[in-house]
Amino acid sequence: MANIVWHTKLKMLLDLKQENLGQDTIDDLWDFLYKTDRVLAQRNVPVSERELQCGGVCRDAGVVAWMYLRQQANGRREAVHERKEDEERHKAPMSDEHKAYQERILRAAAEGGFHGDCEVRTPVGRSWIQTDTLIEGEGGRRIGWEVQLSSAGADGPSSVKARASKAAKQGITPAWHTDREDYGRRSDTQWTRSNNLPAHVIAKIGDLRVISGYRAMDFWLCDLHAVYPCPDGVRRCGKPHATPKPRDVLFDDLVRQTAAGTIVPVEYRRGTRMDKFWVTDADRDRLAELQEGTLTLPPPQEDDTAPKSSPNRPTCRPTATLAAPTPPGLVANELIPQQRAIAQTPPPQMKPLAQEVQRPSHNAAPVAPLARPAPEAGIGEPEPEKLTAQSVDLPPEIEQVYDYGVTATTAFPDDLLQLQERLHRAHAEHRAYLAVLPWSVEPVAGWTRGERYSHRGDVPDSPGWSNEQKQKVDEMRAEILELSIAVVDHPHWAAVPREEVVAARMQLKRHAASSGDAGAGAA
Repeated sequence: MANIVWHTKLKMLLDLKQENLGQDTIDDLWDFLYKTDRVLAQRNVPVSERELQCGGVCRDAGVVAWMYLRQQANGRREAVHERKEDEERHKAPMSDEHKAYQERILRAAAEGGFHGDCEVRTPVGRSWIQTDTLIEGEGGRRIGWEVQLSSAGADGPSSVKARASKAAKQGITPAWHTDREDYGRRSDTQWTRSNNLPAHVIAKIGDLRVISGYRAMDFWLCDLHAVYPCPDGVRRCGKPHATPKPRDVLFDDLVRQTAAGTIVPVEYRRGTRMDKFWVTDADRDRLAELQEGTLTLPPPQEDDTAPKSSPNRPTCRPTATLAAPTPPGLVANELIPQQRAIAQTPPPQMKPLAQEVQRPSHNAAPVAPLARPAPEAGIGEPEPEKLTAQSVDLPPEIEQVYDYGVTATTAFPDDLLQLQERLHRAHAEHRAYLAVLPWSVEPVAGWTRGERYSHRGDVPDSPGWSNEQKQKVDEMRAEILELSIAVVDHPHWAAVPREEVVAARMQLKRHAASSGDAGAGAA
């Protein structure tokens, strides 16, 4: 059939889709031509003598294809070719991607123990319906796969709903698959969608994922514990509801499970829209119970688990505990004055980096950690039960000021502590210097808040950085880099166990920072 007809006597093209066949100069042209064609048919006049030829594909190909007119009961106008080979010329050739999908459907069904065939015609009265790929499943179940790819046109097939309804009446479950997003959003049948892939990727054995058209039903009770809003528009109705949630599924599994009946099509009304998609047979049964009003859900269980602690650092100092080991020969009460003296001791005078830092070679021997001081004469070893936090009588002002995990640490060499402190100061000087510079490195014109919807309000012009400022920033960054490398490459880290290096470095940063603050305060 075709929509464009060439009338050899009138010498005009007739478009059957238009109201008056596209000819405004002649009224009731269709009725005249159709009645004339019927009269000639009753007198057994050959089609080749009725003055109607195909004016579309056949005419463009230089082929003379004679036609006759026909009108359906619903008023649809049709022009039918006299010869079947002329009719076949109007059918679009099947793309390689379409063939690859047909082969993959048959292979996936065969792996599941099901039989299938392509381009199957099923008689429907005096007519018939043709299915791209028909799979014979369990219990007489038949799945009719129809593939509509990007080459099908922008609007897609207009007869999807009618073809799906006709197939369902003949016991064929319609399964339409596409790679177009706009096709996948249609609700005329259960559409599934995959990504737009070439034919060799579709045909090969591998994961071909269906990204649209398959759902998992989440059944929930509309009470104060619900995480979804009530679909009825009330605050909490106390009734069970279902929410479809998109899920991915492999295309081969979808072919096999639809044939086995474990994945089935459903229709779900959401407001005024009727959605059609695929779900498991268990979700289908529960959805039927929900629609019948017989679905019961268990009440939500209270969470008796204790709340988890926050991963953030505390905002206040906890009560002091002896986190660090007490040197031999010292009891807890004698440790407090020594810690106070360590915190109040100003840092030693630092030398230039070139004089005090020497890069260790990779073959250098590891430096042993500092030895603990020997116990003083006359002081015995403390008893284990006296080293608990409850047995230490600490002054309140000491408990609120000192962190014994930091101030009591003496395992770092002095030169490493000095390097880390210099690194802290270099970072602080760099940040402070950047804060006073213009907001743009290069000159940039400012703008008002209304021009660019800036949350900063009006932005002034930036004169950019001068060459001296750029050089100063580069020198600061070079100093920070040099100090960082010196701290990381220090020989002390070779003596620290591998699993304790990260914790030791974090302790060094806190210790150097607290020592610098204490020294600044004492000065």
